[in-house]
Amino acid sequence: MQKLSVAIAAGLALAATSGAAQAQISDDIVKIGVLTDMSSLYADATGKGSLAAVEMAVADYGGKVAGKPVAVVAADHQNKPDVGVNIARNWYDNDKVDAIFDVPTSSVALPVSALTREKNRININSGGGSSDITGTACSPNTVHWTYDTYALSNVAGRAMVKRGEDSWFFVTADYAFGMALQRDAANVVKESGGKVLGEVRHPLNSSDFSSFLLQAQASKAKVVALANAGGDTTNALKQASEFGLTQGGQKMIALLQEITDTHSLGIKATQGLIVTDAFYWDMNEETRAFSKRFNEKVGHMPTMIQAGLYSATMHYLKAIDAIKTDEAPKVMEEMRKTPINDFFARNGKIRIDGRMVHDMYLFEVKKPEESKGEWDLYKLIATVPGDEAFRPLDKGGCPMVTGH
Repeated sequence: MQKLSVAIAAGLALAATSGAAQAQISDDIVKIGVLTDMSSLYADATGKGSLAAVEMAVADYGGKVAGKPVAVVAADHQNKPDVGVNIARNWYDNDKVDAIFDVPTSSVALPVSALTREKNRININSGGGSSDITGTACSPNTVHWTYDTYALSNVAGRAMVKRGEDSWFFVTADYAFGMALQRDAANVVKESGGKVLGEVRHPLNSSDFSSFLLQAQASKAKVVALANAGGDTTNALKQASEFGLTQGGQKMIALLQEITDTHSLGIKATQGLIVTDAFYWDMNEETRAFSKRFNEKVGHMPTMIQAGLYSATMHYLKAIDAIKTDEAPKVMEEMRKTPINDFFARNGKIRIDGRMVHDMYLFEVKKPEESKGEWDLYKLIATVPGDEAFRPLDKGGCPMVTGH
């Protein structure tokens, strides 16, 4: 009888310890929330494609991590900060979401990052652009994965001023992302010896750019820089073509131009356009293989934001698997100490400020006669190493770096 009691006690102890080990995954499920723009000007670059990229990564990982299922939920933040924060709060408080991914639109991304820190969860941003996400608003709980306003403007600005295109006029979206993009690009232009002749701001999701473009034309600046994105960029480029800006000798640069934007405008309208990107489908066998699968699922080649989300999801799941817990600080620590090597990034690294540093690329849109197919749109001008492309760690004003 005593032996039986000891055996039962030992069995209970074993069950308790294995239960404790299993309980490392909160609620016995890892839940990822994809918070994105499903219906407005960034829907092509993010949206359903962002969700598909995360789902593809989860499926490729086997649908489980540390023996527990992985679930993916999604919502449309409508580019409204209050809507985005309310969804995020509900996900964290009621739906037990462990990590929020994507979050395009910097005016939504910044408060969602702050809320994530308050709730001690994880935010991996691929879609938002403001370099403040890893600057003055940096967080120990947020990783900025794909691109930011500093890298976009740094890579393109330096290259263009070097080529003699040294006077700039900005057409800027009037919200956090546009203003950060203009600020970062203007700094690069001035540091490189160029000058800024003027700027004009337009409301988010504008349909009529005529007055803004006429001011740009009148400035006689060599470069008209679009500090906007998505539908705003495509509308501005269409109308710039109608007004004859490039025919008049001005160079148009879209500081954030996704492959889907170039495709929808057409190669004829965009030929010669300079584009900074973190990813292009036709770089090598690995990028082509992923992009082919993505295209079959979604109906277009992946944008850098969507490719970045697949990469980020894999890295997040590998970190949980390595340490057998989804506890935010421990997962963040594991992600930071593990290099990223996949089709998206070679020797990528996550810095203490949350910036994932990787190579960036400068492309020029091909001439129609150079293109061999529907998505054969870019030729590579330069590969810029991550440490040169992204802002130096000590220059962003991140309190975790400066210590105050």
